[in-house]
Amino acid sequence: MGTKTVDETGVKTDEHKTDEATEAAGATDVTKAAETDEPRGTDAATAEDTAEDTAEDTGDDADGTEGTEPGPTGVGQGAGAVVSAGLGIVSLTGSWVGTVASARESLMGQLQTSSSSDVGTLIEKGYGNAWQATAMWGGIFALVALIVGVVVLARPAFGAPGRPQAPWIKSVAWAGVALGVIGLLLAVLKYTDVLLGLPAAG
Repeated sequence: MGTKTVDETGVKTDEHKTDEATEAAGATDVTKAAETDEPRGTDAATAEDTAEDTAEDTGDDADGTEGTEPGPTGVGQGAGAVVSAGLGIVSLTGSWVGTVASARESLMGQLQTSSSSDVGTLIEKGYGNAWQATAMWGGIFALVALIVGVVVLARPAFGAPGRPQAPWIKSVAWAGVALGVIGLLLAVLKYTDVLLGLPAAG
């Protein structure tokens, strides 16, 4: 700092005034710097809080792996529902297994009878057993369709909670169950000759 000199009358010289002006300017600069740094610190804290809030909203952990685990897609349930409906249709329209079984029973009936057999025996061996074989295989397909449909409908109760089953899966599964019940009922009625029984001989 400059040397303060005072004249005999006690009046400050120009050199003393210059020193005072320099000190005032330095104090003003320090105050402005402090005011400038304070908002910067506030902005940094605000940015950090915003980042934390964003991480909490997205549910991510520190490594960013949470929330990325795949859930059940329902592909298996959809396939089961389609299989159930398909088997129900087969139980009503017939299958190649039932056709082969019916033809086999018809052939065995012809081998077990002769021209001297009565008409009732010929009808029973040649047609009755074949029709019963067809009804039996239709009932088997209907029963499988019914079981698969029920399993598909009951699957969400044993799966992940909060994941409802797709409406189309329920619809197709219910269709399979309905077709299975109808096919099973018709198969039982035909096998017991209640429905489309053998004609009476003579």
